[in-house]
Amino acid sequence: MAKATEKAAPERSRSEAETEKIRVALVERRDELQAEYDQSLSEITELQRERFADSAGDDQADTGTKTFEREQEITLANNLLERINQVERALERLGEGNYGWCERCGNAIPVERLAAFPVATLCVSCKQLEERR
Repeated sequence: MAKATEKAAPERSRSEAETEKIRVALVERRDELQAEYDQSLSEITELQRERFADSAGDDQADTGTKTFEREQEITLANNLLERINQVERALERLGEGNYGWCERCGNAIPVERLAAFPVATLCVSCKQLEERR
């Protein structure tokens, strides 16, 4: 009966090879996002130069459209930055040995959830509870 109890308790260990595989995948994702973010900032800067040079004779509608477009571009860049931060947090959790475990209840996050959303910090149940609030 002691063996059944031992099996029921989640084991918070993974092999070094598994940890390294996860780390490599997260680092690759972070680097992809960082390159996308850097490209986005370059495009925003270039568009700002073009808009500034091409703003002579703009009426209020033109100015409003350009402002709206700039805000959208900045929002997209900020979303990329947030995703980079999430991956960084996942890498921290991996280093601490907490990656793959729910921050709220401590249960294992299903592998399927981590495959779909590698930066998940909550299990499905806890995430559903959070979203209901």
